[in-house]
Amino acid sequence: MGRRVLIVEDNELNLKLFCDLLRAHNFVVEPVRDGREAVTRVRKFHPDLIIMDIQMPYVSGYDLILEMMSDKNLRTIPIMAVTAYAGPDDEERIRAAGAQSYISKPITLARFLDGVNALL
Repeated sequence: MGRRVLIVEDNELNLKLFCDLLRAHNFVVEPVRDGREAVTRVRKFHPDLIIMDIQMPYVSGYDLILEMMSDKNLRTIPIMAVTAYAGPDDEERIRAAGAQSYISKPITLARFLDGVNALL
């Protein structure tokens, strides 16, 4: 059985791309389209890695990272932020919140897979 990756992404095309790419590399993938469901789904799915969009409606990925890092049962799961935010201050702030990796959109497939494999 492959490593488990939960993807929190509200953009359908990005979500499909990430899921298809990871499944093609033998990962077990759980897509989450609405950030409001993310923490509950993490608890049920028990991922080895979380890929987190930052800019989403209703709740930001940044706030979700903070929430997960405050939970002793979730804080050990590595988080890779994938975001359209591109400023150096944004990356610093997102990493300070608890994301172990940060990739700006648009992504390259090789850089995305390298980021995933580096955390696993």
